[in-house]
Amino acid sequence: MSALWSTDPRDALRVTDSFDLTGFDRASTPGFAGDKAAAATLMAERGELLSELQERLYAQGRSGAAPRVLVVVQGLDTAGKGGIARHVMGMVDPQGVALRSFGVPTEEERAHHYLWRIEKALPRPGQIGLFDRSHYEDVLVVRVDNLVGPEVWGERYEEINAWEKQLVDDGTVILKFAMMVSKDEQALRLMERLDRPDKRWKYSAGDLKTRSQWDAYQEAYADVFRLTSTEYAPWYVLPADRKWYPRVAVTEILTRTMIELGLRWPVPEWDVAEQRRLLAADMPAPVLAASLAETAAVVGEANAQSMEIANEAAELLAEGRGGTAAEEARSAAREKTAQLEADLAATLEHKRALLQDKDPALAAETPSSPTPEKKVGKVKKSKKGKK
Repeated sequence: MSALWSTDPRDALRVTDSFDLTGFDRASTPGFAGDKAAAATLMAERGELLSELQERLYAQGRSGAAPRVLVVVQGLDTAGKGGIARHVMGMVDPQGVALRSFGVPTEEERAHHYLWRIEKALPRPGQIGLFDRSHYEDVLVVRVDNLVGPEVWGERYEEINAWEKQLVDDGTVILKFAMMVSKDEQALRLMERLDRPDKRWKYSAGDLKTRSQWDAYQEAYADVFRLTSTEYAPWYVLPADRKWYPRVAVTEILTRTMIELGLRWPVPEWDVAEQRRLLAADMPAPVLAASLAETAAVVGEANAQSMEIANEAAELLAEGRGGTAAEEARSAAREKTAQLEADLAATLEHKRALLQDKDPALAAETPSSPTPEKKVGKVKKSKKGKK
């Protein structure tokens, strides 16, 4: 399904020196060759991969030093920012996501530097943070509504760049997405909110004021892209007239970015065999036998799912790198398969020995060999609902 992307969406959507917002086609689908149905299918597939990557990130955060990922989503009303939270972040474990929406600053927040409330909301190491609006409000709304003068907001671009650079240097991956809806499409979506009783709560009389400032906001966004899209924290501008496109694009960019973090399951500091021995000593022989009998199937299936993830990740890496790097990624996946098979074999041998010590007769009659369909790499089963 990755063939649906004719190019890495990070390349298709990244702001470059030649980017021109005035001529930007907001109904386009840059780099994507499929339609809405194909996007839904791809998102479901990527969701499996993204879910495991996020769990590995979270596990690393629980066990020690880990990177953190900050996803910034900006856009005018009706652009679809909430859809990123529901449809993209909804595919991963919520305990590993820090969601924050920034509205009008409170009295306490206004008493501090404008970045104060942003820093307080940053995700912890091992988390994915999602900002629905962000510190960029202080060079967008603040500018358009003349809340401070140009001599104030004009200094903030470089200040934001320096602040983001410090975050990146400290181990934060920043992904900035701007969802750009056309003025006509915004009107249709606002009208739908008025027409539907179940959507009226989303509407505000202030939406019309913001809409009347359309040109000023477009100029402000153009300056944001021009002045704050950097090598370490680039902007990705998403055409948002088709709601499904930003969702599949953010999913793909987030997934590819997390693959490149090289996330691994943490290695325990304690001895697995010793802990297994101690636990087995506290288990009745029939219970230990039941555990032994299902080990090959349960662990084999989990290993198979992990290898499906590893192989998919390797293929995505190979797409972007090619040549020697691509083969290295595939070789690493094959090596991991061998490691998992060896670990399962050692686990079965150890558990059988533990049962043998408890009840030799029961050990003799308890099967533990994996059936062919349960061997690593042979099982294909959805992980939905696993956690």
